[in-house]
Amino acid sequence: MKNTTVQVQNLKCGGCANTILTQLSKLDGITDVSVNNDTDEVSFNYNSEKEFETVKTKLSDLGYPIVGEQNSLPKKAKSFVSCAVGRITK
Repeated sequence: MKNTTVQVQNLKCGGCANTILTQLSKLDGITDVSVNNDTDEVSFNYNSEKEFETVKTKLSDLGYPIVGEQNSLPKKAKSFVSCAVGRITK
């Protein structure tokens, strides 16, 4: 099991963090997910490169691409939706 921390874009609040925690925890092979709002970092454990790529794709789909990846307007918009959903489901 490998542990990694990635820095993401568009992370604004606890609602965002809640959405990321909830969605990544549902992925097979991904454990110990944590989100740090102060540093815009997401940490998690994974077994294979395939699982790591799945997390990157999921973060991007939710509107939180990893720093260095394209942060298009639709991704920014998705992050606002994910943020709102995260606040509702707390």
